[in-house]
Amino acid sequence: MSKQRRQEILSRLHRLGYVSVRRLAADFGVDTSTIRRDLEIMAQHGMVTRSHGGATLPAEPPETPYAVKVETNVAQKRAIARAVAEAIPHGCSLMMDSGSTTLEVAKALRGHRDMTVITNDLRVAAEVANQGEARLLVLGGEVLPSVYTLVSERAVVLIAEFHADYAVMGADAVDPRGVTNVNSNEVSMKRAMMRSADHVVLVADSSKFGRSALVRVAELDSVELIVTDEGLTEEQSAQYPVEILRVPPVPVPLPGDDQASRTATEPALVPVGSRPTPAPVVAP
Repeated sequence: MSKQRRQEILSRLHRLGYVSVRRLAADFGVDTSTIRRDLEIMAQHGMVTRSHGGATLPAEPPETPYAVKVETNVAQKRAIARAVAEAIPHGCSLMMDSGSTTLEVAKALRGHRDMTVITNDLRVAAEVANQGEARLLVLGGEVLPSVYTLVSERAVVLIAEFHADYAVMGADAVDPRGVTNVNSNEVSMKRAMMRSADHVVLVADSSKFGRSALVRVAELDSVELIVTDEGLTEEQSAQYPVEILRVPPVPVPLPGDDQASRTATEPALVPVGSRPTPAPVVAP
């Protein structure tokens, strides 16, 4: 029985990218101590990597620290964000993926009215929470090391209960075969977000194109529009079986400007509307 259980745990890991001790114990009808022993044995054989409260697949490439991401290709990301904000009408609901480009999109959406945002990114959440009339739902989970992304099996199930107008998704890499990610931890949540939305918009600067990362997230037929910068040439964009909007970069503000002076963790200071600011709703 224990061998069969470990095989099923491994199967779930390949499917979801992360498993929690409590969820496994509940599903298999055993004590959490039994699951911890299973995971320890699997870790000793190199089958899993233990993490606080659960396990992931081993040999994941290291995630680029957020502090590095947020300072890379800033002008391109702001141009992408501005184009997305112009394309999304007022009164919409959005699934917002984690990442430095989606953070720029959240900033660019400040002027939108009657907006609902569902996200698993703490920095995106902090940005939206300060936007007077925006409704915010934060998907709960464990914070991934070096980034500000929340992941959990329970959140994947919860996402399926939502119906959003748009999913604004980031990517570690994009090639004509599809969208890929450096680690597997986020993949199940990304897929769930894409399934929950009527329109899927992929935001990625041109440095992400023409290469692939470890884990496949989705094929490009799942994406309605890609917004990138002009670093991706017309000839290169023609190789992709999806509509691609290429935009020129936006100049980065000089030090002392409101945007430049804020730290990456501070939300924007924006005028609050006449209605009181709704408190964030934290989804379990």
